[in-house]
Amino acid sequence: MQRRYITVDVFTDRAFGGNQLAVVLDAGGLSTRQMQSIATEFNYSETTFVLPPRDKANDAEVRIFTPVREMPFAGHPNVGTAFVLATIAKEPKPRLLFEEKAGLVPVDIRREQGRVVSTELTAPQPLARLSQLSAADAASCISLSAEDIRVDRHAPQVVGVGTPFLVIELHSRDALKRARSDAAAFGRIFPRDGAVSAWFYTRDVPAVEAPCDLQARMFMRGAGGLAEDPATGSATVAAAALFADLDPARDGELKLTVGQGFDMGRPSLLLTRVRKQDGKIISAHVGGSCVQIMEGTFRLAGEG
Repeated sequence: MQRRYITVDVFTDRAFGGNQLAVVLDAGGLSTRQMQSIATEFNYSETTFVLPPRDKANDAEVRIFTPVREMPFAGHPNVGTAFVLATIAKEPKPRLLFEEKAGLVPVDIRREQGRVVSTELTAPQPLARLSQLSAADAASCISLSAEDIRVDRHAPQVVGVGTPFLVIELHSRDALKRARSDAAAFGRIFPRDGAVSAWFYTRDVPAVEAPCDLQARMFMRGAGGLAEDPATGSATVAAAALFADLDPARDGELKLTVGQGFDMGRPSLLLTRVRKQDGKIISAHVGGSCVQIMEGTFRLAGEG
């Protein structure tokens, strides 16, 4: 059976920026093991597989795989998959609903002159604030010192809105640039409350990197050990929810533009917003632009 796939760069408006994603269409009949093998073969940070929805009220079941494991929810796979499906759809919809391991994920579609220009997901779960780490332990994961870690707003903490991440604030853009993953420290710290990745950021953003409010990086486990991710929507939206939660008196909408991937040559812009009412988070969102890169078909050995 010939299966179609489309690759996109997510959270960017130019080719060969952002985060790569492969979207496998017509994924019905593939086993979990086959999906994992295909994701490993693509070797992007994630690959998605589009299946018929279990509930006909929804648009698709979407399964998300890194080269080493399945994810219950992730940001750039939803943003990119919605972009692909909305682009090839015969009947345009303003919103798509995806069934995922973490729950139902709505993704809104923005069009200009009939063309899909961006998509925005709504996080499937409320903010979970889990264990905190010391500055020294957090710093060890990214080869920095405890003095590089900023703790006046929040301690390094595992948070999530569908997938958990360790979120760490740094004092400076220089520290962000100097960070390197430390496999031994990662092995000692992770997994922690389901988190296997560290997302770290700074508010110290030079004017040349505007319009970013924050600059971030993320280290994760990849097929060959530790790897860096150029754009991590699920961590970004979880961090934005944390920031909103840290200000209990604030109501309305918190909006942030987050830069990621700048230090690895794949600049990404993630647009996140969190809505609060009566001191409580109502919804958390992240979105951005995508660029289609390639498309093709494949047939697995042994399939008809």
